Amino acid sequence: MNRPPSVLGPHAPVDLSAFGRDPWWLILAKAVGVFAFLVVTVLAAILIERKVMARMQHRVGPNRVGPFGLLQSLADGIKLALKEGITPAGVDKPVYLLAPIIATVPAFLAFAVIPFGPVVSVFGTRTPLQLTDLPVAVLYVLAITSIGVYGIVLAGWSSGSTYPLLGGLRSTAQVISYEVAMGLSFAAVFLYAGTMSTSGIIAAQDRVWYVFLLLPSFAVYVVSMVGETNRAPFDLPEAEGELVGGFHTEYSSLKFAMFMLAEYVNMTTVSALATTLFLGGWHAPWPLNMWDGANSGWWPVLWFVGKVWVFLFAFIWLRTTLPRLRYDQFMRFGWQLLIPTALVWILVAAGVQAWALAGHDATVLAPAVSVLFTLAVVGFLAWRHRRQQETPPPPGAADLSVPFDPMAGGFPVPPMPGQYLPEPTRRELNEKPEKEASHG
Repeated sequence: MNRPPSVLGPHAPVDLSAFGRDPWWLILAKAVGVFAFLVVTVLAAILIERKVMARMQHRVGPNRVGPFGLLQSLADGIKLALKEGITPAGVDKPVYLLAPIIATVPAFLAFAVIPFGPVVSVFGTRTPLQLTDLPVAVLYVLAITSIGVYGIVLAGWSSGSTYPLLGGLRSTAQVISYEVAMGLSFAAVFLYAGTMSTSGIIAAQDRVWYVFLLLPSFAVYVVSMVGETNRAPFDLPEAEGELVGGFHTEYSSLKFAMFMLAEYVNMTTVSALATTLFLGGWHAPWPLNMWDGANSGWWPVLWFVGKVWVFLFAFIWLRTTLPRLRYDQFMRFGWQLLIPTALVWILVAAGVQAWALAGHDATVLAPAVSVLFTLAVVGFLAWRHRRQQETPPPPGAADLSVPFDPMAGGFPVPPMPGQYLPEPTRRELNEKPEKEASHG
C-alpha cells in the first residue's frame, strides 16, 4: 500500500476481502478461541488484582489455593456457582433473571471485531487473526457495549428495592454522560484513519501510533472507559458505602458471578479497543519493531496481549489508590470537562487533517498540535483550580478557618468540603481510656 510522505493525508480504501471466506471449522475455532481468551483473562485479572492490591497495601493476598494461590479465582468461581441462589419475593422475576444475561452476552460479542494479529496460516488456510470486521466496526463495539448497560439498569429496577434502584438510575446517567465523551474521542481517530474498520485503523498506524498524534482523544477515552465500566473511582452504581452493593444488592450465586464476569470482560474489551485505536493494535512497540519479523506470524498476538494488560494494570492501580468521587463531582467532570474538551479537539484535529489533505506535510505539525493542546487544557485546569481557591466565600457561608464541630446541632454531621475536624490533644487521648475504664 503506497502512502504519502506525511503521517496523515489520504489513505487507500480498506480491503475487507479477507473476511467472510473462512471455512466453518475455522470460524468455530476463532469464536471458541476468543471466548477462552476472555475467560482466562478474567480469571487471571481477578487473581492479579488481588495480588497487586495486597502488595500495594502491604498485605499478602491469596496464597492458599494452589501453588502461590494461582487457583484462587477458579475456586471462587466454583464456590459462587454452587452457592444457593436466593430470589427475593418482591422482584420482577422474568426481568430479574434476564438482567445478568443481558449484561454478560454483549460483553463477549463486542470482541468479535477486535484484531489479535495479521493474516496467518492455520492448517494451510490463510486467515486474519480476527473473527470478523465491518466498515463500521468501532460503532458496532459502541452499540454492543451500550446494550450491556441495560442489564445493570434492569437489574436495579427489577430488584424491587431502593438501593438497587438508585444504583440503576446512577448507571443510566453515567452511561449517557461518558458514552458521549467516548464517542467524541473516536471522531478524531476516524478523521485521521479515514475508516471505522478496526483492521483499517491498525493499518493506518503502521508508522506512528495515534496516541502521539491524538493525545487529547486518548486521554478523554481513558477516563471515559473507566467510567463506562463502573470501576473505581467511578463505581457509583455499586458504591458499597452508600448503596450497600448498588444494582446487584439482591443478587447471589451464579447470577452475581455473571455480573462480575461482565465487568471484567468489559474491562478487557475497552482495553483492547484502546490498544486498537491508539497504541497501534498488534504492531510491535519500539525498539522491537526494528526486527523484520516482529509484525508477522504469531508474534503480534504477544504484543497485543501485552498492551491490553498495561491498561488492565491501570484499572487495578486506580482502584487501589484513588477514593470514590462524589456523584456531583463525577457528573460535573464529564459534562463540564470531558465533553467540551473533546468537541474543541475535534475541530483542531479536523483543521490539521484538512492541512494534510491540501498537500502539506503534517508529520511534525500533528504531534506538536496534540501536545500543545494537552498542555493548554492542563494549564487551564490548574488556573481554574487556583482561582477557585482564591475566590472569597459567599456571604453567609460557613467559616472554614475554624475547626468544625460535628455535634453543634445536637447530632453528628460530616464536615463540608474545606472544613476539618479538630485534632484531639494528647491529654484528651490519654483521658479517654481512663473515662471508659471508670464507666465500665
